[in-house]
Amino acid sequence: MTVQTSRADVIARLTQSGQRGVLRFLTCGSVDDGKSTLIGRLLFDSKLLFEDQINVLEKDSRKHGTAGDEIDFALLLDGLEAEREQGITIDVAYRFFATEKRKFVVADTPGHEQYTRNMATGASTADVAVMMIDARKGVLVQTLRHTYIARMMGIRHIVLAVNKMDLVDHARGRFHEIVADYLKSADDLGFETITPIPMSARYGDNVTHRSESMSWHQGPTLLEHLETLDIDSDVQNEPFRMPVQWVNRPNLNFRGYSGTVVSGTVQPGDAIAVAQSGLTATVERIVTADGDLDRAVAGEAVTLVLDREIDISRGDVIAAAEARPEVTDQFAAEVLWMSGDDLLPGRSYLLKIGTATTPATVSSLKYRVDINTYEKKPSRKLEMNGIGQCNLSTARPIAFDPYHKIRDMGAFILIDRFTNQTVGAGMIEFGLRRASNIHHHAMDVTKSDRAQIKGQKPAILWFTGLSGAGKSTVANIVERKLAAAGHHTYSLDGDNVRHGLNRDLGFTDEDRVENIRRIGEVGKLFVDAGLLVTCSFISPFRSERRMVRELVEGDEFVEVFIDTPLEVCMQRDPKGLYKKAQAGEIKNFTGFDSPYEAPENPEIRVDTSQISAEEAADQVIAKLREMGRLG
Repeated sequence: MTVQTSRADVIARLTQSGQRGVLRFLTCGSVDDGKSTLIGRLLFDSKLLFEDQINVLEKDSRKHGTAGDEIDFALLLDGLEAEREQGITIDVAYRFFATEKRKFVVADTPGHEQYTRNMATGASTADVAVMMIDARKGVLVQTLRHTYIARMMGIRHIVLAVNKMDLVDHARGRFHEIVADYLKSADDLGFETITPIPMSARYGDNVTHRSESMSWHQGPTLLEHLETLDIDSDVQNEPFRMPVQWVNRPNLNFRGYSGTVVSGTVQPGDAIAVAQSGLTATVERIVTADGDLDRAVAGEAVTLVLDREIDISRGDVIAAAEARPEVTDQFAAEVLWMSGDDLLPGRSYLLKIGTATTPATVSSLKYRVDINTYEKKPSRKLEMNGIGQCNLSTARPIAFDPYHKIRDMGAFILIDRFTNQTVGAGMIEFGLRRASNIHHHAMDVTKSDRAQIKGQKPAILWFTGLSGAGKSTVANIVERKLAAAGHHTYSLDGDNVRHGLNRDLGFTDEDRVENIRRIGEVGKLFVDAGLLVTCSFISPFRSERRMVRELVEGDEFVEVFIDTPLEVCMQRDPKGLYKKAQAGEIKNFTGFDSPYEAPENPEIRVDTSQISAEEAADQVIAKLREMGRLG
């Protein structure tokens, strides 16, 4: 099968002006449902492939193809060598094509559960999801997962593409059986349209031309449906929003604020406000590389020049003065978890929304979604590819609109603070009412006043290490010597706090995170009181120790790593815990079936296998004097 197409013909097609604007859609579903084949067929039948591309495709089909002597259209999209060898899609492949009626951007997303994050990436900008189903297999778990993610990502239109109908003898009954099964689950998700189409992507049946073998299908072909589907967004009718990408200051005579308009319109003379600060001004000019504009609309990248200088920086949101977004540091959101490490409430991440990045904590997990039934079930953690309803709190207030109203103002990602990898994607649903009702009250007596009275600089002395390393012993001696020298102290010990403040917590990873979060907040209060507070906790996770460090000022957290080898700790075994752990009587014991992440750059490191506890305490106090914390 060879089609000779000149470059002039292809260019002419690509530059045609469609009458209905650009439609962005993705193909999704389970592995080997025919997603890549479908897009390859669309490109081929639209005569948008060059002769040399077709020649390469024919060659690759003979080498890697699964269609015998025929062209394997999936290879047009499977750009990675690993994908071609395995016959699966890993990355997201984007293609542009056009017909006389419309222009299209299509995303070919992977079906394998391992690469669900890539499917979510493709869905985040799509208007339509083409949900592929193998007619032989029917509705699978990944079908349901991708459907729910499509709903999460704000997609309003579903095309239910029942593919490989040629392998079930084009059976009408099988098609209707699959459609009924799918609608049982998807009907309640709130899609505007769900359009079922029986097809064979390999042979083009009901893709670009009607199938003679399925004459019983009275609906449109896939291309007909996509060409005529009304996806006009009302984002331009929403209030004006522009997250600031950067402050444009090429010289002393010019100051502008650059970014992309994500909703609404703006023109010179409009009153605007900075969402976070409430400062107002008037738009004087709208500057672009091609000259000034009389009006900017959603989707355009511009630079706004204001009539007066106000405090605006990257991450701020410029909004219509009369219709500002909500600003809060606590909100509810739906989260898709993408990491192999579970989401644990209380753990700190970086949250990126628009152009702003801020530390954030998942304060609670309200429920997870059972992807098989879409039921809401209680849970204390989210595993990879899990979807759940969460409450989040941020280190500083963010400006947002609900995701269902303005996508770009309600979408965020969560980033691991150590690996810098994206671990979750979230859609904000609403701000928590209590967040806007609670304010910080200014107190007449400050932390510095309290510290001055006590003649010291307050700090959290955080003793971390394995069980039996000597944390509590050394911390106790440190406090005793500081008190004897007239310093004001308090001690928080891992065992002691579990008799009161944290008596409701166990030793799972989730409870360990919450244990440290509470201690960090209490330690912050003691620092505010001007005290030197010693905290003795195994605290096995770097992320939680970092979370506590960020609760106080930079030099107010002193990490003391009791770096005693595991074998020495096991020999000491003062509480008999290692013996119980070895016998299987204690679960989630650090050093055995729960990991310990050693500090990388502690302020103080001591090894109690080499020196006595008294000597270790003296080293800690000497370091505190060197740091100027003892007055």
